[in-house]
Amino acid sequence: MQASPFLPGNDQAYLRWRETKLNAYPESVDNLRVEIQHPSRLSGDETSKLLACCQKTNMVVYATDPSVCGEEKDIPRALGAHFGMTRLDPNLLADDDGITSLQVVPGKLQRGYIPYSDRRLLWHTDGYYNNGDMQIRGMLLHCVRPATRGGENALLDPEIAFILLRDREPRYIEALMAEDAMTIPANSETDVVERPAQSGPVFSVSAVDGSLHMRYTARTRSIEWNPSSLTQEAVAALAELLDSHSTYIFRHKLKAGEGLLCNNVLHNRTAFETGEADTRLLYRARYYDRIAHTGIEDIIGVMEP
Repeated sequence: MQASPFLPGNDQAYLRWRETKLNAYPESVDNLRVEIQHPSRLSGDETSKLLACCQKTNMVVYATDPSVCGEEKDIPRALGAHFGMTRLDPNLLADDDGITSLQVVPGKLQRGYIPYSDRRLLWHTDGYYNNGDMQIRGMLLHCVRPATRGGENALLDPEIAFILLRDREPRYIEALMAEDAMTIPANSETDVVERPAQSGPVFSVSAVDGSLHMRYTARTRSIEWNPSSLTQEAVAALAELLDSHSTYIFRHKLKAGEGLLCNNVLHNRTAFETGEADTRLLYRARYYDRIAHTGIEDIIGVMEP
């Protein structure tokens, strides 16, 4: 997409897109919340409201009566399919049906998988360690039981992160788009390589729909950054942004019956506590597809150079 607002040097396209993006951008997580009757059986009006929010912010929080959903495991799959997301990522620790049950599992924590613990999760996008053909572009979290205390998520639209970094220093984007900007070392256990090392950009542009994709983790033990001074400066600027009190960072603890539908936005999670008889449980679905009709051309039309 030659006129993409995300490519370095396309200043006019960027400025037009930026104006559209920031115009009436939500100021509170309450503006991201849409009430629905049942996530597996959306009405036309509910679909329109959810999609409109995703087109603006790449995410939406849906809310329904938890007694209606119960512990239905197929909710993420049905809701994802409704928005054109069908290619599930069969990641290493997903359940047999491809939907992951996120809950405390001591054995998985011992192997270094923090999402299955009650510890905090640092800023990241899901699947940042996947190769180029298996990038996670869409993601859905559905809360069955929240934690007794803690377990709040912070959320940031990657397009907003892009804007704030580009406005600060356009060369940061060039550095973070380099094919060797970020390398995830191989995942090996007992001399068996379960996942080879993966190098790639932080920001990239989809050849399919012109959308912006981001892969990132704030972890330091599982990542190798390009040693160039510009890349190091860009990474520090991004970390500073994520550690700030920016009004663009939304914070929300999912309640029972609530869920997050998104284009794999930046997110983290605070540590949490649960009661012995009421453990925290979320279902997670990760897709190789974005939410349908959220590509750049769906937002502001084809851009001319």
